Parts: sequence; C-alpha cells; structure tokens
Amino acid sequence: MDEVVSRENLLLAHRRVKRNKGAPGVDGLTVDDLMPYCREHWSDIREQLLSGTCRPRPVRQVEIPKPGGGVRTLGIPTVLDRLIQQALLQVLTPVFDPTFSEHSFGFRPGRSAHQAVRSARSHMARGYRWVVDMDLEKFFDRVNHDVLTARVKRRVKDRRVLVLINRYLQAGMTAGGPVSPRTMGTPQGGPLSPLLSNILLDELDKELERRGRRFVRYADDCNVYVRSKAAGERVLASLTRFLQEKLRLQVNRSKSAVDRPWDRQFLGYSVTVHRRPKLKVAAKSVRRFKQSLRQVFRAGRGRRVASVVRDLVPKLRGWAAYFRLSEVRGVFEVLDQWLRRKLRALYWRQWKRWKARLKALRRRGLAPRRAAYSALNGRGPWWNAGASHMHQAVPTSELRQLGLVSLLDEHRRLAHSL
Repeated sequence: MDEVVSRENLLLAHRRVKRNKGAPGVDGLTVDDLMPYCREHWSDIREQLLSGTCRPRPVRQVEIPKPGGGVRTLGIPTVLDRLIQQALLQVLTPVFDPTFSEHSFGFRPGRSAHQAVRSARSHMARGYRWVVDMDLEKFFDRVNHDVLTARVKRRVKDRRVLVLINRYLQAGMTAGGPVSPRTMGTPQGGPLSPLLSNILLDELDKELERRGRRFVRYADDCNVYVRSKAAGERVLASLTRFLQEKLRLQVNRSKSAVDRPWDRQFLGYSVTVHRRPKLKVAAKSVRRFKQSLRQVFRAGRGRRVASVVRDLVPKLRGWAAYFRLSEVRGVFEVLDQWLRRKLRALYWRQWKRWKARLKALRRRGLAPRRAAYSALNGRGPWWNAGASHMHQAVPTSELRQLGLVSLLDEHRRLAHSL
C-alpha cells in the first residue's frame, strides 16, 4: 500500500485516468475535477488507504448494446475510485504479469489482439484444424469472490490491499435509485477488473499447459486447437468440468462449439480453408461494421455530404487498422463500393423531388433527355445510387475530394508497413 500511495505512482495513475477520460460516477465528479478534489482531500484519503479504512463508493450502472444483440452492463466507478484502482493496478501488474501464460494476450502490457490472432493461425498451420471455441457464460457477472481473492492472496500479503480489493469487488451498483449489493462478479468499467480476470483465468491457462494443449486466450475468449473433432469434444467436456469445479464458472454450451476454425471467428477474424490458412475479416465483423456505419448515414440525411464523410473517416481508418492482418482483400473492395453507393443514395435523398433531381443531374453533366428520364424513373434511393446516371453525376473522384478514404488503399498501406 505504501507503493500504491507514493507520489510518483499516483501522478502516473492520474495521467492515465485523465487520458482514458470516461463518464462520471455516482458523485458526478469528472476527470477534470479529479486533481482539484485530490489537492483538497488527499491527506484524508491517503490516511484511509494506509489505515485500511477506505471504502469505495457504489458504481454507476450503465447498459450499452452488444454488437450481436442484447445489452452489456457496465459499472462506472467514481473518478477517485478509478484513480485508486489504477494506482493498485500499476503496483500489482509487475507482481502478477510475469507469472501469466505466454498464451494469454488480453489486457497485458506489450501484448495485443493481433498477437493472439497470429498465434491462433500458427496452431492451425501446424495441423490443428479443429477448434474448441469456449464461451464463458456472463463471465464478469459470475466471478466468485472467494475463489478470486484466494488466488490474489497467494502473491499479495499486505492485508490492506486485500481488504481494499475485496471492497471494490463488493461495491454496490446503482442506476440512480437504491444500491444493489454485489456478492459475485467484477464490474466491467474499472481499471482493476481486467487484471483480476486474468488472475482468475490464469489457472485455466496453467491447466491447459499441464495437459500440453495448444490454445490462445484473450480475456474470457479462449480457443483450444486440436487435430480431430473427437479430441475437441473430450477437451470441451473436461474443461467444462474443470471450470465449474475449480473456478465456479459456467461454460455457455449454446455459444461454445467444436468446429472448423473457418466456420468460427476469433477477435473479429476468421481464416480460409487452405492448408496454410490465410486470415480474413469474419462475416459477422463486416455486418457489425456496416450496422455502425448505417447509424452515421441515418444521422446525415439532413446534413452536407462532406460533414458525413468527415464523421465516417475516423471509423474507416480505425477499422482498416484493426483488420490490417487480413490476407483476403476482397471484402475491403466490396465495402468501398457499398460506401460509395450509400453516399450517392444520400445525395439522391437530399435532392428530394424530381425537379430538384433533374436540375442537379443536368448541372452535373447529364444530357437533358437522360437527366429527365433518370429523375422521373420512380425508383428508390438505393436503386438509383447503383445506377449509371448517379455514377456519372457523383463520380468516385468527387467523393475522394470530399475526403472519403478507400478501405482497400488503407489496408494496402497498413499491410505494407507490417
């Protein structure tokens, strides 16, 4: 705890909390309010931490939609509790991280989702062409506190730290009304939760290593690679028992499966069926991406197209950067065509009536007869956006001048830099 409250550690924690931004907790304090609040109250807070009497505030419940449907419940701690959790994380990470498995990649310094994806592909390339894709049922909501704290105690002896971690686990949750107590689970949203999840699931990693299994784990996503379906069924059954008996965790059998890797996805990627598989963007990732972009297009119906393009570009660049490992490029070209068609449909909607469309088409170079025929065709925006008259009226070069980036060009550039 003395290391946690040291000046250097706290200043670093403050910088990281401020950089991560985030919403206020139940007390309404923002990240900009944190430093002035600490200057006024830090001596009391420090004394409570050192004496073991610090009590966290309840977390604010927030529900966000899941990409595949449903909602995910987040617990947003106050900014002060985020600062203290971040300070704890910085002291505990060097204690635990060196002991974690080399096959664990999630929420660890110097490790990334891309490394996990590459590791998974390497197992497939070595002939392990069946995957045990395990989904832990409501993992962050089902963590058993006793099981978790028992594993923390193996390496942390300072009782004040152990008590504080336990209080963070048990901090109640509120959506603005009564506070609901927590007897299990670790709320998503706090800086400490990812490390605690890795501490608990490291026992799964060690068990898989003891058995000599080839696997990749990223947070609660764990894939085990085997040579046959029968071997996969045995592994899934035995790991289900292990997780239930040792860690008190449940495997979601409806979402878990023994399957071919090219019929599943891992961290948004899938693979081809080749003997040396190639990485590609999973079909579900494409659907999710298009759905997120549709929200931008819907919000842009009453705005200038240039403004819509400005909103699109950061999303396009971020998506291309994440999927830069993909060796199958066709999806990027297809998405480029879809994006251009959506923007042309936006133009068509904004022209609204046939007279405005006729005027716009003629102004953009179409012959009078063809412009009139196109403006009066009675078809919808999507059909017209794919027709030759809109390709001539709104050429790709004009969309590029507005700032639209090509996903295919971005991918080529990023892939070349790997």
